[in-house]
Amino acid sequence: MDWYLAVLKNYVGFSGRARRKEFWMFALVNAVIAIVLAIVDGVAGTSGLLGGVYALAVLLPAIAVGIRRLHDTGRSGWWLLIALIPLVGPIILLVFNASEGQPADNQYGPNPKLAEAAQV
Repeated sequence: MDWYLAVLKNYVGFSGRARRKEFWMFALVNAVIAIVLAIVDGVAGTSGLLGGVYALAVLLPAIAVGIRRLHDTGRSGWWLLIALIPLVGPIILLVFNASEGQPADNQYGPNPKLAEAAQV
């Protein structure tokens, strides 16, 4: 849950880098919350109102963490738009998000893995 809250606290942080763990933990918690809200919407008969409000609330944090994840792999945040290409785009973006980040510092900042290891 800490990873999810960390992304929400940095909701407009489009610069820097995000580790795979940060990105995927946010995606996991986000998906679980969306499923729970969909069930509540179905039971309450609100036809997706709660889910829609939640999706709108986490839109900016989701875009920000996606851009930072792409920065970790050495790609520009503009690569996020590749998801708009039907079928192939989301698959390419999935591969980018699942790939290992650059081990050294890159143009977007220092390696977040090394920064976290230095703090421990």
